Amino acid sequence: MKKVFLFLLFAGLLSAVYAKNNNQTASGTEERELWVNTLIKIADPVLSNLADGTLKAKMPLEGLNNKRLWSAHLEAVGRTFCGIAPWLELGVDDSQEGQLRKKYIKLALKGLANAVDPSSPDYLDFGTPSQPLVDAAFLAQGLLRAPKQVWGQLDEKTQRRMITELKRSRDIKPFQNNWLLFASMVEAALLEFTGECDIERLTQGVFAFRDEWYKGDAIYGDGPQYHADYYNSFVIHPMLTDVVLIMDKHQLEVSDFLPVQEKRFTRYAEQLERIISPEGAYPVVGRSIVYRVGAFHALSQAALLHKLPSTVKPAQVRCALSAVIERQFAAPRTFDDKGWLRIGFAGSQINMSEGYINTGSSYLCLSGFVALGLPANDEFWSNSFTPWTGLKAWNGEDVKADHALK
Repeated sequence: MKKVFLFLLFAGLLSAVYAKNNNQTASGTEERELWVNTLIKIADPVLSNLADGTLKAKMPLEGLNNKRLWSAHLEAVGRTFCGIAPWLELGVDDSQEGQLRKKYIKLALKGLANAVDPSSPDYLDFGTPSQPLVDAAFLAQGLLRAPKQVWGQLDEKTQRRMITELKRSRDIKPFQNNWLLFASMVEAALLEFTGECDIERLTQGVFAFRDEWYKGDAIYGDGPQYHADYYNSFVIHPMLTDVVLIMDKHQLEVSDFLPVQEKRFTRYAEQLERIISPEGAYPVVGRSIVYRVGAFHALSQAALLHKLPSTVKPAQVRCALSAVIERQFAAPRTFDDKGWLRIGFAGSQINMSEGYINTGSSYLCLSGFVALGLPANDEFWSNSFTPWTGLKAWNGEDVKADHALK
């Protein structure tokens, strides 16, 4: 009964702030509070149970294909860490939010130790083909996003075990599409944390997207073919950018491509900002649409890295994403009665998913929250309400023309 009451209270908070934002009176402080509360609401069951060694025992499993449920626990863990890591990296302070981070950093450290401990009931499978390669990569991306607060605070034994498990994913051959970047992402983390990597796996994905699969105006094919979906945001731009940054840091031969990719990344973020409607909606198009606000992973990451275009103010991205978050997670039946995410786009809508989607997959929605890695005094949060492009255009305000990237 208490959990039902807390869920109703949470839904009421979302609805209240959503109405407030529509009235254009919500401050950056209030919106940050909403982002943090929503992040914790989503991530807590995964992190708390992993730390307690009860993730496999307590996480519900739903999906259209029962044969794909076996990988759900690593999916939940990898995707949760990918999204929450930038916020954790801000560290501990005396504020209420800083004390929340203290709690979840401790849970993260304890949980990751369990995930790679063969004697733990929550020991995760990193090596069975094929899905673990995907979520080893999301976990690796999360570790790269929290080098001080998570990776740097893991004990030596857990670090060694984590490296062993990441290397285990090398036995999985990636498909000729965005999966190449999963192999690249794992190797980028190994390069950063050990100084060594499989150079072919590191570079194969980067060179395929650089040399073969670019379609124009910041859009990559998911392999040789173009797909009308959000995989440029779920995976391609965020991972390609992070991998190339690591390669450049370690003085590998991508210095000529890094500025090209950053321009494409910035242009794609500009496109994403423009598709958010005045009501906080966006087109329901393509595969994996049940990853919810994860469709804006690249936009949130562009804000985090201060790579937004000059045409887009950081605060307008905050306001636009707040409208999406408020609307999407206030939808009825988004969570079950114990707080776990249900599969859906705006509520529980399992038939919108594919056969490879399960409960754990849904946690990729947290990738849309990576801008929480910006401190509260960053202009993303500190500036007042700023209307986003869709809101301005539909209100009849003068908006500059949109131009393709040359």
